[in-house]
Amino acid sequence: MVKLKKIEPLSSEYLESIGFKWHTDNDGSPYVADELVVLSEDEANAYYEAANELYDMYVEAAQYVIKNNLFHQLNIPFNLVDIIKKSWENDVHWHIYSRFDFAGGIDGKPIKLLEFNADTPTALFETAILQWAMLKYNGLNEAKQFNNVYEAIKDNFKRTVTLHKDISNFDEWYEGWKILFSSIKGSIEDENTTKLLQVMASEAGFETDFCYVDEVGFSDEGIFCNEKNFEFWFKLIPWEDIAIEEPQLAAILTNIVKNQKAIIFNPPYTLLFQSKGMMKILWDLFPEHPLLLTTSFEPLKGKKFVEKRCFGREGENVVIYDENGKLIEKKDGEYGNFKPIYQEFIELPKDKRGRVYQAGVFFAYEGCGVGFRRGELIIDNMSKFVGHLIE
Repeated sequence: MVKLKKIEPLSSEYLESIGFKWHTDNDGSPYVADELVVLSEDEANAYYEAANELYDMYVEAAQYVIKNNLFHQLNIPFNLVDIIKKSWENDVHWHIYSRFDFAGGIDGKPIKLLEFNADTPTALFETAILQWAMLKYNGLNEAKQFNNVYEAIKDNFKRTVTLHKDISNFDEWYEGWKILFSSIKGSIEDENTTKLLQVMASEAGFETDFCYVDEVGFSDEGIFCNEKNFEFWFKLIPWEDIAIEEPQLAAILTNIVKNQKAIIFNPPYTLLFQSKGMMKILWDLFPEHPLLLTTSFEPLKGKKFVEKRCFGREGENVVIYDENGKLIEKKDGEYGNFKPIYQEFIELPKDKRGRVYQAGVFFAYEGCGVGFRRGELIIDNMSKFVGHLIE
């Protein structure tokens, strides 16, 4: 049973004052829960260790995919293969941040990987900022969390220059390089999440700027905005969307990376991690690993399973089947054209009201923080964010 602690919810006025304006769902209900998941030290440490181990496994699996040219198995758009390979070959293409979604980890249930949001993960603002605010707002200033997300990402920006763990000498390496941050107009969540990352990079010591993506200039000579040339570009735009919807941009970005005119975050190779097809590769390379669920490109036999799409998001196009292949529940969506994968079903932890909880563990060089999504059988865009504390 998930243990919860009731708290006074953050007011809408307070949330908007710190830039968190997507605090109310379409049905008028609060998106941020007025409860916290209570974890033990051991449970928090287990999430940390699981993220670290799985990231190493993903690196090994990505090398296997590239070596054996298995991009088609992961549903990778053909026009991104070259830029993926190029970014993988050079350490300067640094993975800034990502989020693992886990089942289990609470009440003695084993941690199992559900998927890896490696390219444009959501819930950053909630995990890094709101959870600490919840504690302070409720006078729980001495309470602990597994939550070093803000500082971890700041440090990871510094590693884009030093390329190693020791970032104490960042100033000796830094030569005035600039990072441009971009999102698409129309999504306040994407924009303010991008601007939060910009603040982190600025605090890390970089010169930064923000431009909507349609204001950015791209050429074989680099990336430009506000009459400045930028050595780094952070885009909160999924790589697969660029490949499918903006093929000309994909071609230009490939040339930019190939000619070393700019470095892009998150790097192109994170699309390998983002593809849910990678979980089939992981299962092949690490069969029966305790952190993995049986995953196949074919429907599973004799066990309850879930159908997902390689680049599906927010629970869309997820279908749950019973042991005989009979449909239990499904969510429609816009990702049906992507390749399906089939993953063993696992029950998520529940509270006494029957609501289920999915852990989201952020990774920035190492596991650095956890938050929870609460919802129904399929966690979708109407699920609630639930913070945590450690007893």
